[in-house]
Amino acid sequence: MLLFCLPYAGGSELIYRNWNKFINQRIEIHAIALKGRGKRFCEGFYQNINEAVEDIYCQIQDKIQQEEFAIYGHSMGALLTYELYYKIINTSNRKPKHLFFSGRFSPNVKGNIIISHKMPDKEFMDSIVALGGIADEVLESKELLEFILPILKNDIRIVENYVYKEREEKIQCNISVLNGTEDNIDFYQKKSWKYLCDGDCELYDLNGNHFFINNNVNVKKIARIIEENL
Repeated sequence: MLLFCLPYAGGSELIYRNWNKFINQRIEIHAIALKGRGKRFCEGFYQNINEAVEDIYCQIQDKIQQEEFAIYGHSMGALLTYELYYKIINTSNRKPKHLFFSGRFSPNVKGNIIISHKMPDKEFMDSIVALGGIADEVLESKELLEFILPILKNDIRIVENYVYKEREEKIQCNISVLNGTEDNIDFYQKKSWKYLCDGDCELYDLNGNHFFINNNVNVKKIARIIEENL
């Protein structure tokens, strides 16, 4: 069983570097590398969500023909997961066994806009810091902050500019929705994923803020949720 993991805005494949330690060996973690960060930091940024989805699909298209697979996406990664599902079913004869939507309301619902790419740099970074998404070593380094700022701003921009398109067919596999107890997502926004799915939809709350997946205690709990559903 392959599990493709998609990062949040500003994040790289390194977010998921420790997950193999916590999850059953029958599940193989494949952390997706996005352009402009991590091992692909020399590549140009995506212009929109569709371009990102096309790039991700190119990375996984051969693998999904060979084995069963599922997808886990956090925040921006959850939005990418939703669009990637339709790219897969419209392009191949394959379908994921399960989708894990983490740290985000469904794309058919308008959430509270807390952060905008149009904000001045300082206000923008202060808002990111308030969510708990910047490590202390980054906050203490002007060079690292200057490096990550354009990555974050571009990711937020393509998410802000995303236009939801209603599909004739709902998601045809079971889904899990995971959120932090301290995140700014209400019950209706969590439950809204159910309206996009014909399968079962389970909601899970984990202790923490928007970036609850960066806590190893939560990663252990997430691993159990993944194992139960795969």
